[in-house]
Amino acid sequence: MKLSTLVFILLLSFTLAEARQAPGKLEKDSLAAILKQAANDSIKARVSFLLSDEWKEEDSTLSKKYAQLGIGLSKGHPFLEGISVLYEGRQLATTAPDSAAKLFMKAENMLKKFPGKEALLFRAMCWHDYARVFHFDKDDPETYVNLLVTQAIPLAQKSGDQLYLGKNYLDLAYGFKNLREHAKAKIYLQLAIETLRNRKGNVSYLATAYHTLSENYSLSGDSANASLYLDSMRVLLAPYPQASEWLDYYAGESMRLTIAEKFDQSLAVAEKGIALAQQLHQPYPEQRLLLQKFYALYNKKDLAQARRVGLDLYSKLPFMNTSANRLLLYYGMMATNEDLKNIPEAFVWLKRYSYLSDSVAQSNLATKINALEIKFRNAENQRKIVELNASNDKVSYALKRTILLSWSLGLISVLLLAVLLLGYFFYKNKKKTAAQQEQIKISHAMLQGQEEERKRVARDLHDSLGGLLASTKINLSKIAGSGNAGQRPELESIIGQMDTSVTELRRIAHNMMPEMLLRLGLEAALKDLCDSFETEKTTVRFLCIGIQPDIRQSEQVIIYRIAQELLTNAIKHADAKNILLQCNQRSNRFFITVEDDGAGFDEGILHENQGMGFINIKNRVAYLNGKIDVLSKGHQPGTSINIELYVTTEIQAGHS
Repeated sequence: MKLSTLVFILLLSFTLAEARQAPGKLEKDSLAAILKQAANDSIKARVSFLLSDEWKEEDSTLSKKYAQLGIGLSKGHPFLEGISVLYEGRQLATTAPDSAAKLFMKAENMLKKFPGKEALLFRAMCWHDYARVFHFDKDDPETYVNLLVTQAIPLAQKSGDQLYLGKNYLDLAYGFKNLREHAKAKIYLQLAIETLRNRKGNVSYLATAYHTLSENYSLSGDSANASLYLDSMRVLLAPYPQASEWLDYYAGESMRLTIAEKFDQSLAVAEKGIALAQQLHQPYPEQRLLLQKFYALYNKKDLAQARRVGLDLYSKLPFMNTSANRLLLYYGMMATNEDLKNIPEAFVWLKRYSYLSDSVAQSNLATKINALEIKFRNAENQRKIVELNASNDKVSYALKRTILLSWSLGLISVLLLAVLLLGYFFYKNKKKTAAQQEQIKISHAMLQGQEEERKRVARDLHDSLGGLLASTKINLSKIAGSGNAGQRPELESIIGQMDTSVTELRRIAHNMMPEMLLRLGLEAALKDLCDSFETEKTTVRFLCIGIQPDIRQSEQVIIYRIAQELLTNAIKHADAKNILLQCNQRSNRFFITVEDDGAGFDEGILHENQGMGFINIKNRVAYLNGKIDVLSKGHQPGTSINIELYVTTEIQAGHS
């Protein structure tokens, strides 16, 4: 076999993705041998970039050397020059992130001139690495998530590279996790696992997905599922005892054991992971394991040792670069020092934590900060207080008895008042519930009447008026064929207008009752709906997860109408250029999310001035016992609408 053919096959098997680090990949010495034997600069450049990725985690100097070699060999090859700019950016990502970001966008502009799936894959890498700058260097996970959803993932999907697509789903889950959107993180973790399963070279990414999902279950108290995913990860990594992915396994297992109150076992696992991280020269995983060790020691009540580990971790980079990590450490150090009765230091850590917390957490922290401040001042004045107490014991004892009696009477009064208030609210709530149920019945009747009227009008338009227009067109065509030649242009113009009228009539009939929904079901109808909204100026993406075909048809129509109204609003009122419609079903719960990059609005407007479109959405959501959440940042671009509904399957309807 010729060398060029061999290299081509290797490049097909190991597409230039970023540092996949999967155990069992092509040996580095084999790539080095190919680099020496290849006579073609284009092939040498590609192999050099592969070697740069292979050495990225183990030897950054050698990785940089191969990247520079590939960059030099790419000159004179426009497509490879675009790839070389991407690798230039990667060399600067840790030291000069702003310069790296500019290079990633330069590479994207160079590569988008080229057709084909390989160009799409490298463009996805450009956007992915550009997004990482916002996440890890600018500490802006919202922009990171947005760039992955709107740029990197669509390009990865079009490229057909399922391994790289799975990696992007995994990174998107990380972004949602750092935003504390754990439910969304879980969805994309499961999507990553489904995408990565049975893919060659998937070990690293699949192991990371198992680990992250197990952490989610551990934090929610579901130890059984956490253990299940860790077992899957252990089986996956068993053939590779020195793989760096074991560090994630040790971190996840240590967390699970701590939550299960098996502190000594947790510490043993954390120490084993720390030793491996030091052996593999992996500072960040080592620091994550130190955090697990800290919390195991704290929960074991070895507070002095926990404090020493926490202070050591406080000085570590890159761990402290991320606000989520800082919050975890600050809170733990505050709790540790408080338990050690070291109130001044606990107060310092709590202030650090409060500065990083969001506005909701701030209000909850105010009381605790004041309490610690009082303790701090009390500690300084303890000697004076003791002296005063010694001379006023009798007065203090009498005062305590008076206060206790007052509190008892006050508590009894509060309890009586609470009982009265509860009774009143129960009565009001019962009346309100009855009114709501009556309103739902009225809304149900209105919705059913609307849909029946839509069906009737659509049928009449299509069968009666549509047939009449078609017949008129045929008669006009006959007259045009046999009539005066001078009148023929006018008749042909009228026939053309008739064609336009028939087309518009069919479009109106389709919108009133889409045939796709009746014939092929909800998922196909929603996909068709998104396609119908696509224009040169507007991109509409549809993501569907787990929609069941046996939802009652009347409820499918309601879901379709909600999605139709939301997409119309995004284009008509927000002038959006990119829209994402995501539908997800879990058992009898149905979730609709519409996100767009159009003009935002003040959410207060929805309470003051609701249009008919939004009122129709609210009525349909109420009919399916759902709720709607609108997220918009005033005059900043971008709006997210999340809807949760409760649906009935045909089987459930038959049993009821």
